Amino acid sequence: MRTLRLALAAAALIAGAAFASPTDPKNGAEYTTLSAPQPVPAGKKVEVIEFFMYHCPACNAMEPTLNQWIKKQGENIVVRRVHLPFTGPVDPEAHLYLTLEAMGKLDEMHDKVFHAVHVERKRLNKDDAIIDWVSKNGIDRDKFLDVWNSFGVVTKLRRLSQVVANYKVDSTPTFIIDAKYSLSPATVSNANGINDMGALTQATSQVMDALVAKAAKTK
Repeated sequence: MRTLRLALAAAALIAGAAFASPTDPKNGAEYTTLSAPQPVPAGKKVEVIEFFMYHCPACNAMEPTLNQWIKKQGENIVVRRVHLPFTGPVDPEAHLYLTLEAMGKLDEMHDKVFHAVHVERKRLNKDDAIIDWVSKNGIDRDKFLDVWNSFGVVTKLRRLSQVVANYKVDSTPTFIIDAKYSLSPATVSNANGINDMGALTQATSQVMDALVAKAAKTK
């Protein structure tokens, strides 16, 4: 009987893998549905939130594919990025992201930060290191500090932990589609047995395609 149970369990696992597909994702496999969906912007566009961290290798690997996917989706989506406060309510990397965002410098600096951390091996995990780095990369130090210390940026920084809790995020990168569906390269990998990072980033974008289309039907 024990052998039969093991054989049946193995068959069930094989069947589950056979039905897994990034182009036809299943709830509880490639993605999960949030138990408490959050508010979304009004309108026809589907909101896509990326929870990420600058020092996260998977986030860095996902970035080129994600940028291509955003361009492909075009007017179908509105994108919001949230830097996970890894070290708590005064996380330096999250502080950097919010400051660049407030200064309107993300288009110019976002990729540069990833490059500095993952290619140049800069340790931008402390306030002083960040302030020194941005001042050497084309941003006026005094202007940066004014925004860094501003009430608006500091308030957003302190509220990040609650945002993360609202969406039940515990790893990066995690994507939230229309405040309902949560997925990550890890969930896609587990559901489909994909270990190659190049194939995994493409499969993740396919799941996101499907979930954006699913969400758009309810708009």
